[in-house]
Amino acid sequence: MTPSETLDMLYPPPTPRIRWTGIIFFLVIHAAAVFVFPFYAWHHGISGLEWTIFGVYTALSGMAITMGYHRLFAHAAFKTGPVIRFLLLFFGASTFEQSALKWASQHRQHHQFVDTDRDPYTIKKGFWYAHINWIIFFKHKVNYKIIADLQKDPMIFHQHRYEGAWAVTSGIILPTLLGYFSGNYLTAFLLNVCVRLVIVMNSAFFINSFAHTFGSRTYDKTISARDHWLGAILTNGEGYHNFHHRFPSDYRNGVKWHHWDPSKWLIYGLSLAKLTWDLKKTPPDRIAHAEKITAA
Repeated sequence: MTPSETLDMLYPPPTPRIRWTGIIFFLVIHAAAVFVFPFYAWHHGISGLEWTIFGVYTALSGMAITMGYHRLFAHAAFKTGPVIRFLLLFFGASTFEQSALKWASQHRQHHQFVDTDRDPYTIKKGFWYAHINWIIFFKHKVNYKIIADLQKDPMIFHQHRYEGAWAVTSGIILPTLLGYFSGNYLTAFLLNVCVRLVIVMNSAFFINSFAHTFGSRTYDKTISARDHWLGAILTNGEGYHNFHHRFPSDYRNGVKWHHWDPSKWLIYGLSLAKLTWDLKKTPPDRIAHAEKITAA
């Protein structure tokens, strides 16, 4: 067996398959967020409490992906206890971006084979393939060998096994029930479910598309990943992507103090309270060396 055949066995290419459930789900929530919600809000109004609940739930959902699925589970960039791990898994499931196990497997494969056909969401197949088409038009086999460490965690495995129940509970039922506090469940559904999902989903998708298309390659010119301040805003702090691909185990994405990176600040802040620890940080001389070589 040739090396290429071995890799094909370990990392089989995606199988073309239209995922109608996913397409309908995406279309419904986008239609509700873009067309139904503005009309509804114009006629009924949204209270300050409703906006606050929406903002908090959206922030928790987004941070669960960037801080949890990405930096904790996929890259082991820091450590934390079971309570925070549960919260990251719970709110991560609320984004309907698969289980943490699947997410981490595909992301580790993305880093290992970036810009090749074995990259699950390679930008080489186009902006929209990397953004959304890789999910709704293809079936990807999960490589469990590269996430053996995560499979040992019973909480992660439970979320993976009952992925649908976790997602529906945290992503639809609970955010809708929060309408109890404002007395309007329909507003809660439209805002906390539909609008929130459109924001957090596309924020994550922009990491694969925008962050591999626009910006500068400050630390490694051999890959498509790029750094861009707007990308950082669109992706909830994941926009300094060239740095991340060059130093993937670093708990920071925006390495400079002024770089927009909420997960970096939260992870560090929690470390001061001893709630996170073993934060992985690339030595400044290695960063400077990579920047110098790339600029040459």
